[in-house]
Amino acid sequence: MNSKFCYALILGSALVFTGCGKKMNQFRADYFSVNPNPLEVVGEKVPATVTGKIPGKFFVKNAEVTVTPYLEFNGTEIASTPYTFQGEKVRGNNPVISYDGGGTVTIPVSYNYNPEMIKSNLSLAFTVRQGGKQYALPRVKVADGVVATAALADAATVSPAIAPDKFQRIINEKFDADIKFLINQANIRDGQLRTAEMNNLHQEIAEANEDNRREIKEINITSYASPDGGVELNTRLAENREKNTKSYVQNKLKKDNISEFGELTANFTPQDWEGFQRLVAASNIQDKELILSVLSMYKDPEQREREIRNLSSVFDQLAEEILPQLRYSRITASIDVIGKSDEEIMNIYSLNPKALSVDEILYAATLTDNNDKRLQIYDTAIELYPKDYRAYNNLGMCQYIDQDYEAAEANFAQAARLAPESGEAQMNLGLVSLLNKNYKEATAKFGNAAGVPALGDALGVYYMKQGDYNSAIRAFGDSKTNNAALAQILNKDYSKAKNTLSGVVHPNATTFYITAILGARTNNEKMVMNNLRQAIKLDKSLAAKAQNDLEFAKFNLRNL
Repeated sequence: MNSKFCYALILGSALVFTGCGKKMNQFRADYFSVNPNPLEVVGEKVPATVTGKIPGKFFVKNAEVTVTPYLEFNGTEIASTPYTFQGEKVRGNNPVISYDGGGTVTIPVSYNYNPEMIKSNLSLAFTVRQGGKQYALPRVKVADGVVATAALADAATVSPAIAPDKFQRIINEKFDADIKFLINQANIRDGQLRTAEMNNLHQEIAEANEDNRREIKEINITSYASPDGGVELNTRLAENREKNTKSYVQNKLKKDNISEFGELTANFTPQDWEGFQRLVAASNIQDKELILSVLSMYKDPEQREREIRNLSSVFDQLAEEILPQLRYSRITASIDVIGKSDEEIMNIYSLNPKALSVDEILYAATLTDNNDKRLQIYDTAIELYPKDYRAYNNLGMCQYIDQDYEAAEANFAQAARLAPESGEAQMNLGLVSLLNKNYKEATAKFGNAAGVPALGDALGVYYMKQGDYNSAIRAFGDSKTNNAALAQILNKDYSKAKNTLSGVVHPNATTFYITAILGARTNNEKMVMNNLRQAIKLDKSLAAKAQNDLEFAKFNLRNL
């Protein structure tokens, strides 16, 4: 035998037996596992992790393999990021698979969700580079389908923020007048009954008595004595001042023929230390800080009085400027102003809306559940009060509910121009951005809407679209909505989800569909079937959706 031929034969055999000369064998499906399987939508992505366990004596030492994960659906396919690993003899920076011992590879995959992916296959394509040549190995299918429950999160179902009206049917007003007393006296001087504030008080009470839209709810008397003079003397003085003032008020009401005034109450304070401290703090008295420190150091009224009297340099000024202001009785009338009833407002709106204030018109819109009627009312508000941002915001709210998103956005923007600080307008603009998948802008707008009550639901959907279900649940709080229940299901908190779904005020087809998913996840066939039937009754398109939904893969839906 030719010596060169023998050498070549020996060398070739060595290459084969050391795993260098032969081609790669086909990869088998059981080399790979996928988590999760089936795939699952998270936010708006379809992420997964493919783990390959390559056996020994398989991976050729001089081979480099690039794996491309493809999601195949409806006659098309989308590639995820390719992943390359190599044999022991390859010079490169990729993960190395041992020929003798094999090895493990981890391949992350991610796709932007498309509803058609529900019926799909995840397969791996292999491209081998070896000895200066390149060839492909057959694809391997590693997973079937996508669970798209997270895609049910819907910004369109979030209620936009209403800019509230300030209408109050009953507004309480208070009017008061003081009767000043001389030191150590409790008798009421005639001059104290003819002051401007006393005359105004009696006029308000008399007018309220004659006005069927005003009601006197209470007349209260509080009588005081200044802190000087000792507790026993001041108690007697304050009590007598209360008694005399109450007698005066009773006689005045009787004289003016006022019998309906709610309740007449009276009380007294023997030593008005709080009033003393307040007046001293607001004064320009010398050494006032020293006086205030005495009040903070001593709580016993007798000791307080002694210590303050010892401040001889300022006591005369206190006796002249402060203490006389604390010898008085205050008469306070609490009067309710009764506004238009709901029926009156709606009647005036239909006849002459110009006769209503902007707050009354905005309030009128809250008296109906008919969205078309509300649209009309807010249009009227804009016509009559074109500078009030609330009318534009609330009109946009109704348009959003009607799925007229372009018009809604225009009115939210106008509201924001009229009132840039309006949290409601900012939140609603953020909601439109969320609907349009402009998440960066949505985040900025939501940041300007802190404190708006409706913000929690909008933020909840935002976090769901990011796949952050814990944050979504915190944002939703106790909200009883489809979106809130969905977040709890995705977070596997099935008990809370059941409670949330039962609290949805106006359940719709989606509510029942989500409840069926909850039944599937808790292996409750009756719950699945009953709720799917109800969902399909309200929305027939859900029949086909349920048939393809992997949440229901182990249930027989043929009888729906």
